[in-house]
Amino acid sequence: MGCSFSGLNAFYDAANGSADVWINENRFRIVRQLGEGGFAFVYLVKEVVADASASPGSLAAKKSIDPSHISDDGTYALKKVLIQSQDQLELVREEIRVSSLFNHPNLLPLLDHAIISIKGAPDGPTNHEAYLLFPVHLDGTLLDNTKIMQANKEFFPAITVLQLFKQLCAGLKHMHNFDPPYAHNDVKPGNVLITQRKGQPPLAILMDFGSAQPARKQICSRSEALQLQEWAAEHCSAPYRAPELWDCPSQAYIDERTDVWSLGCTLYAIIVSSSEYF
Repeated sequence: MGCSFSGLNAFYDAANGSADVWINENRFRIVRQLGEGGFAFVYLVKEVVADASASPGSLAAKKSIDPSHISDDGTYALKKVLIQSQDQLELVREEIRVSSLFNHPNLLPLLDHAIISIKGAPDGPTNHEAYLLFPVHLDGTLLDNTKIMQANKEFFPAITVLQLFKQLCAGLKHMHNFDPPYAHNDVKPGNVLITQRKGQPPLAILMDFGSAQPARKQICSRSEALQLQEWAAEHCSAPYRAPELWDCPSQAYIDERTDVWSLGCTLYAIIVSSSEYF
């Protein structure tokens, strides 16, 4: 999963009127937009393989990708990020690095990626675009599902709530047992993808590792505490943010238990918004 800065390795072929993206040696056709937010856009894409003889160059041929993550019909989710500063570029690089660390069925895997340089005016700055390829889950997020269920006056059975919660615990446990332990830092219903499975409980997959960092931090001064609070205000959604990230003491030890608080808030949100008990 090399990260390339060559414009030949990843580009949106708008000049010819086609909606194709190249990520390294693999070509994908944009089917439709799935969502957007800030400087990021998410598309449903389908891999383009010229013919049977070209299959060795397909995504399925990459030894670095778990075969279970290869789509049967060649469809994937593509996240395109517009990068307009060096700070943004470093954040995206870190997201790519962290997303590549984990291999767990309840954590969304990064399949491939590329970063390209975009040159504007001759004397203007060079911006970048990042392309991140993931498995696609078209049943939406846990937030999407609870909103639909509320509108239809439906609810999750208690057993389903527990099954979803258990899966999220398993995904976070994998991150927390890493060396060093990582905290996701933005656990919430909007960052949980749901896949409905016939005859089985829904599959819950935690996504978006843009806020993930090594979990353990020693805070030794008031300035460090304020820096942590400012960072949390930008990266951790307020309704799910742990108390120590709201008002951090000058002498404190922060660890992966911040995720446990967010996980509890997420469980409460599921129960209140779409449970038979409320």
